[in-house]
Amino acid sequence: MKKIVSIAGVGLIFFLGSCSKDLNQVPLSSGTTETFYKAPSDFVQGINAVYNSLRGYPDRLLNLSEIRSDNIYGVSVAVRDWDPINNFSPGIAANAYVEEAWNADFNGIFRANTLLDQLVKNGVNAGSATLATRLKAEASYLRAFYYFDLVRYFGKLPVIDHPVTAEEAVKVERSTVADVYKFIITDLQFAIANLPASYTGVDLGRATKYAAEATLALVYMTRSGPTYNLEGPGLGLNEWPLALPLLQDIITNGGFAFNPNFANIFSYSNQSPSSAGNREAVFDVMYISGQSPVLGATYVWGLAPNTYFTSLNIPNSNGSLEIIPVSNDLINAFGSTDLRKAATVYTAGYTTVAGTETRPFFKKYLDVTKAPAASRFDWGENFIAIRYTDILMMKAECILHGAPGTQSDVDGIVNQVRTRAGLAPLVNVTLPQLFDERRKEFADEGLRWFDLQRSGNLVTIMNNWINTEDVGHRINPVQANYIIYPVPQTQLDAAPGLYGQNPGY
Repeated sequence: MKKIVSIAGVGLIFFLGSCSKDLNQVPLSSGTTETFYKAPSDFVQGINAVYNSLRGYPDRLLNLSEIRSDNIYGVSVAVRDWDPINNFSPGIAANAYVEEAWNADFNGIFRANTLLDQLVKNGVNAGSATLATRLKAEASYLRAFYYFDLVRYFGKLPVIDHPVTAEEAVKVERSTVADVYKFIITDLQFAIANLPASYTGVDLGRATKYAAEATLALVYMTRSGPTYNLEGPGLGLNEWPLALPLLQDIITNGGFAFNPNFANIFSYSNQSPSSAGNREAVFDVMYISGQSPVLGATYVWGLAPNTYFTSLNIPNSNGSLEIIPVSNDLINAFGSTDLRKAATVYTAGYTTVAGTETRPFFKKYLDVTKAPAASRFDWGENFIAIRYTDILMMKAECILHGAPGTQSDVDGIVNQVRTRAGLAPLVNVTLPQLFDERRKEFADEGLRWFDLQRSGNLVTIMNNWINTEDVGHRINPVQANYIIYPVPQTQLDAAPGLYGQNPGY
């Protein structure tokens, strides 16, 4: 684990509080920059600060993708932050999860801009041209990663490619989704051309060429999704043939591997990166417990209830304030023989002071034997942001949309996944079948909402699900406007009139 400690210290999670200098980067509503790059260590510290905003990325996926989807039916006794997300309330502009997504991603973007700006102005201080180019590629990749995260949630965005002051920030209008994508693609293409294929030593775990290829492939696929007559992530383009070669390069040359044991992918004993780490992990967000300052994760317990930990007498592990149940529809979709069900969902029930709780909850990354002793914010489990199985299944999706390949290729990929799950093979797999398989494979990994977006059937699928699942009639009918989230209220208040609110909110 020493390599993970080193890379975490370098900044995949936290910009260490013990550092003598700080990048005073803040969200759009009060943007500032502070030039401090005088030595190679400052540039390394700078890229660490860019990685910092990944810390909450897994929590964001669970809160804004998983909870939004048909995988969760989150009925609370009190009104919790996740309730209006799950029930499609139009009044969520001030929701904590919505605010966090905008702020955290723009923090990462502004830190990337600071580093890139200083590489231009003071790059001679970076120590070597090789290091300077790699740092520029890393910053470009992460800036694109954060912008892609934002465009899938919010649609139109202010495109900012350099450090700005607070006064300048409140004058930058939102660009069209097409222009945001142009910016993302340019950054990713530079990253692909200049990032290494792999790292050694303390640099294990940084973004690689293959992480950038995977992200660009998903960008092309997302752009190819339907528009829903909305200024959202889908542009209705036919870029599936552009995505496929990127995915194929990862498959052919990336050195990744399909793990034959589904549960082992998420095991704490199968951490990545290392020379013998998790070969399903194309790119992951790294955490380690027991450090000061804290370098651990919180997403592990985000969808597990606090009462579950209490029932096991495990202190300091917390959990959600109330249970956030997995939907009956998803439970039934697994079927009784699907091996992924037991690895993904806790169904055994447990005893609370109020009685027996039988509703299922997600537990894919949860190993209670690894619960941190001191802090609920300090779980030592990495989060796989890009998984090799996803690369394979994205390839199948591209082929089904007309990219080069055969039905046999598609069936082979899907049946490899199904065989690992203990299921019988399928013949002539269709797009709906592929998305059904993705739902079960990636449940609790935060992909479902984006898959629904890309499928073209989000509104129909969600409303059919509501009619079956929502016996209490608490969920609002889904409309196309709800495919993206509202602009956070704090951003509207920071510069009245600069941004228009997204339709439907």
